[in-house]
Amino acid sequence: MRQDVVDLHRFYAGSLGQAARRLIRRRLRVMWSDVRGMRVLGFGYATPYLRPFMGEAERVLAFMPGQQGCVPWPAGDPNHVALTEETMLPLPDSSVDRILLVHLVEHSDSMRRLMRECWRVLTPNGRIVVVTPNRSSLWSWSENTPFGFGHPYSVSQLQNLMRENMFLPVQHSRALFLPPTQSRFLLRWSQAFENVGSRLFKAFAGVSIVEAGKQLYASTGTPARKRRLVHIPVTVPPLRPADGNHSTGNHSSGNHADIACETALPCTEPLPANPKS
Repeated sequence: MRQDVVDLHRFYAGSLGQAARRLIRRRLRVMWSDVRGMRVLGFGYATPYLRPFMGEAERVLAFMPGQQGCVPWPAGDPNHVALTEETMLPLPDSSVDRILLVHLVEHSDSMRRLMRECWRVLTPNGRIVVVTPNRSSLWSWSENTPFGFGHPYSVSQLQNLMRENMFLPVQHSRALFLPPTQSRFLLRWSQAFENVGSRLFKAFAGVSIVEAGKQLYASTGTPARKRRLVHIPVTVPPLRPADGNHSTGNHSSGNHADIACETALPCTEPLPANPKS
């Protein structure tokens, strides 16, 4: 089950969503400290995290999947949002420099095709960042936030996912050490939770964040074992003369050939001309 765009919008409009947006933004800004002249794409529900790049990047786009729905963004400015399929991005090859996936990977039913599309539209020197709920966090167990839905990932699982889809992980981070609560007192101390948790309780972060680059050459894989041809001797039963005709002189060489052909089993694979032992 995935939350639709109305639920996502409502969460980020609340106090807990605003705290989550602020804390995750800081981690993303460390990874992407300078996007001047770049084309940035957010996919899923990434609009809460794209605002810092608006005045710096050459272009900022926000794609939202059809199963989720979409809302215009940013408010009061020309719309930057498009509704699209996860596996069919309306962009040419190597057309964006940065891709941010939020509230998407944990819900995808076509992971390989989704990642392949991201690989296709990313420039050779581009970067992709994936943000997902962390498997061992309280956030992944709480259905009061969007991070409590879908398939959670640890940092190592995300890194393996990237490698399996022709991306090379370059760095990772974690965020949301604050408990998923609406308590004003705890929200007021959200940055303190973040500072302590990032040093002492990394495994309990609310979200896993992994940045990866585009792998242009696939790995060679496991070398195949060299095949060795082996002689398999075939024993042909001796031919016996027909009844009533015991004289070998009455059988021509052509008759012997005809009988031999009728006795032999069909061979589905031709034998090698010069087999090697």
